[in-house]
Amino acid sequence: MAEDQYPQLHLDNQLCFSVYTLSRLITQAYQPMLQALGLTYPQYLVMLVLWQALEKGRPATQGALPVTVKFLCEQLQLDTGTVTPLLKRMESNGLLVRRRSAKDERVVEVDLTDSGKTLREQAKHIPADILCQTGVDVEQGKALRDELKGLIRQLAAPGS
Repeated sequence: MAEDQYPQLHLDNQLCFSVYTLSRLITQAYQPMLQALGLTYPQYLVMLVLWQALEKGRPATQGALPVTVKFLCEQLQLDTGTVTPLLKRMESNGLLVRRRSAKDERVVEVDLTDSGKTLREQAKHIPADILCQTGVDVEQGKALRDELKGLIRQLAAPGS
């Protein structure tokens, strides 16, 4: 039997495939918890940004409510063509409201409704439940997250 000359092309040796598989499995782990809240995973990500903006004393540049659609897109690293349909569905579900800025009508602002704010309390257990499912402790989870953020920064840097 001939020696394999291209082990770098084996599926199991691909970083991209491991990350892709992990992403799908994590999203699947979230699904039952989010379904109970009436959210999809992308909608949950939008809610995380909006719930974070609820925190007191946050300057507007860091996303105090209301936030702009542009800010949401930047935080989620998605384009408006992806975020806008999400926001429309979430608005029709009563979780948020969108409106034109009084200062600049080209800018669309997003704010939580009372229902959207209340959902935060119901969702607070989700991060701990997901971490528990992974078998990773809090410190390992933070280290892994930081390592992944470093890789993201490296790949997102101009000229990468």
